[in-house]
Amino acid sequence: MRQPWILNAKADGWFILSPPLLILFLIFIFQKQILYLENNYSFYTWLFLIVFVDVAHVYSTLFKTYFVKKEIQSRKLLYWGIPALSLVLGLIFYQLGSHVFWSALALVAVFHFIRQQYGFMRLYARFEPNNWKKELDGLAVYSATIYPMLYWFKTPRAFTWFVENEFVWLKNLPDYINFITVLYFMILFVWIIKTGWEIFKTRTFNFPKIALIVGTYLSWYFGIVYFNNDLVFTFLNVISHGIPYIALIYIKEIQQKDSDQLKGLSAFKSTLGIFLFIAVILGFAFFEEFLWEILVWQEYFSFDFYLSISWFQLLIPILVVPQLTHYLLDGFIWKNSKKVN
Repeated sequence: MRQPWILNAKADGWFILSPPLLILFLIFIFQKQILYLENNYSFYTWLFLIVFVDVAHVYSTLFKTYFVKKEIQSRKLLYWGIPALSLVLGLIFYQLGSHVFWSALALVAVFHFIRQQYGFMRLYARFEPNNWKKELDGLAVYSATIYPMLYWFKTPRAFTWFVENEFVWLKNLPDYINFITVLYFMILFVWIIKTGWEIFKTRTFNFPKIALIVGTYLSWYFGIVYFNNDLVFTFLNVISHGIPYIALIYIKEIQQKDSDQLKGLSAFKSTLGIFLFIAVILGFAFFEEFLWEILVWQEYFSFDFYLSISWFQLLIPILVVPQLTHYLLDGFIWKNSKKVN
């Protein structure tokens, strides 16, 4: 069968499909070294993983939205309304308490991460008919991602999404661990049988779709359920999400478009343009995190500049606008993601 690569086997393999598998392999090989990194080089792991991957992937969306004049002009209400809505929601939720605010944002982030995996699955299944087999692939992706999160809600973990105890209010739910564990492995077993039968019957297989689903299962299970380590979770969570997203933006919004479509972004299409693209998103990411550091967290940068806690109810909702805008916009901007050259 024709393999449904987004660009080609090499680019998709290295930047979209292999990150969770490669990181998991390195984690198993270098567990002691990872613990050493966590204890002695926390600044550098924060800088690389959080700033240069996680936050940077948020700003890569600019190349699909706010940097594209034609796109802005055609959907003005969406692109100016979502940031305004993000600020309003942030102000409202922070008035309910900082814990409520961070818990709500964490749930939105989790949904965004889950939907990205489902979106990639649909993209790689775009040549397949819409039937129960494709629906089972979708169910497998949701099972691979939702089960670890439900496990996290009921089981103490040594890591957080944003802040301590952000999911603590969910611990009062009835104990469902045994039930969802059985359901999780049943869905995995059925998906494996379905996939094996398809390969046997047709003598073909959709390699990128299968690799994407397997990588999702492995990264979410080992990152959240199997290992209980902050840096391991961050490695698997951030790399598996951020690198494929950045790669998808560059491939679809720059690499696969001609100069007429790119207009002001044509400089990013060359080999040098790749580094310019990376420099732009890293610059935005560092600037945002620098503001968070000096104004709120003060963990890695401190200039003896302190704001009253009362200012946080305005400042934090403002600072979170780019991130929340990214989460909300993502539900709209990929509606036609099946259309790949």
